[in-house]
Amino acid sequence: MPALAEIWRELRPTLRLALPITVGHVGQILLGLTDSVMVGRVGAAPLAASAFAGALFGLAFLIGIGLLTPVAVRAAEAFGAGRLRDAGETLRHGITLAALAAVTLAAAITALSGSLHHLGQPPEVITLARPYLLIVAWSLLPSLGFVALKSFYEALHEPWTPLYCVLGGVLLNGCLNWILIYGHLGAPALGLTGAGWATLIARVAVLAALGWHLRHSRSLAAMQPARWWAPLSRAELAAQFAKGWPVSLQLFFEVSLFSVSAVFMGWLGTVALAAHQVALNCASTTFMFPLGLSHALAVRLGHARGAGRQHRLRVIGFGGIGAGAVLMAGFGLVLVGAGPQIAAGFIRDPEVVAVAARLLIVVGLFQIFDGTQVTAMGALRGLGDVRLPTAITFAGYWVFAVPTAWIAGFALHLGPVGVWSGMAVGLGFCALLLAARFTVLTRSDQPG
Repeated sequence: MPALAEIWRELRPTLRLALPITVGHVGQILLGLTDSVMVGRVGAAPLAASAFAGALFGLAFLIGIGLLTPVAVRAAEAFGAGRLRDAGETLRHGITLAALAAVTLAAAITALSGSLHHLGQPPEVITLARPYLLIVAWSLLPSLGFVALKSFYEALHEPWTPLYCVLGGVLLNGCLNWILIYGHLGAPALGLTGAGWATLIARVAVLAALGWHLRHSRSLAAMQPARWWAPLSRAELAAQFAKGWPVSLQLFFEVSLFSVSAVFMGWLGTVALAAHQVALNCASTTFMFPLGLSHALAVRLGHARGAGRQHRLRVIGFGGIGAGAVLMAGFGLVLVGAGPQIAAGFIRDPEVVAVAARLLIVVGLFQIFDGTQVTAMGALRGLGDVRLPTAITFAGYWVFAVPTAWIAGFALHLGPVGVWSGMAVGLGFCALLLAARFTVLTRSDQPG
């Protein structure tokens, strides 16, 4: 085990890189959080519909993010080795993968939107969710394009510009929500559908802003591709896809767990589904902090591998994983202690607030598990290890969590709290095994 002083020395640059990445992730989630808070003022049914549609969109979005994770890792390795143009080629091919993935996933959601009634949700929820889902599905194009660009910037230790673009997008989304949801400034009051249009416009604006900056940046000129429209390399596309699809599966297993939980909540009724959306928004927001650490770990470990500094891998990884666990413990205390007040900030319905407050206790208790598993996963990605972690996440979420959630929620009649408790079991399993996997892989890299 590395000394604490050594861990802290390597943790500081990880935290400096993670800070803007994390704030950028929080900004991304704030787009959905803003929609939930503002839609919640319209009523429980629109909030439940946004939860249901958001679960389907989130599943597709994180599949795309997983596919694009090699952009950051491969660009970081190229940058660490001094191969600047190769970093640009990674971006060029990553943008192509982003476009292909976005069109495929958006088309799949569009096709699925006509069959939402088969998922057993309340009729009023399906009616409101369908048009909103169709709009946000096609926001995958600008969203995944931005993810590719943002990953490139972060790999080159230039994370602040994407952050500013995201924060501008959050502000724009909030303003457009105010206009389109409630019908201000002469616009029609579109409710949840208005939130969908606002989100789409904001995401297009964010991508356009970052793309403009890249094309006009002098500091990044040496890292850009020599020819943007040159023929693509099948080998590079295949290499990125080979590293990206297992990560997509990892994220699919985790997010599909929450999507299935949304279906379970729909079986329990509109109130349970609306309360689930409150709890999920809180869990998703806190999750962005260790997720930022996870991405920073992948980049820093990629730099170390590219520069041939194998002896630094364990120190960098342990520092990030430990920091994630401590941070999430703090969030857990807040969620457990202030659950009713947090829930009341989303919706005024007292029944929804009461159920959501109970769910936030469970969310608070599993925060350490969530932080540990995502930072350990990022550290393993930085080592290029993706296959076995994929199997671990499948077992944790689908072999343990989903059956436990169903048994606790329905067979044991624990309702919404039982469903969330089952998900906590899967997160704990993954946290333990992924951290152990990183420990084993870096044991041989230590001196002596």
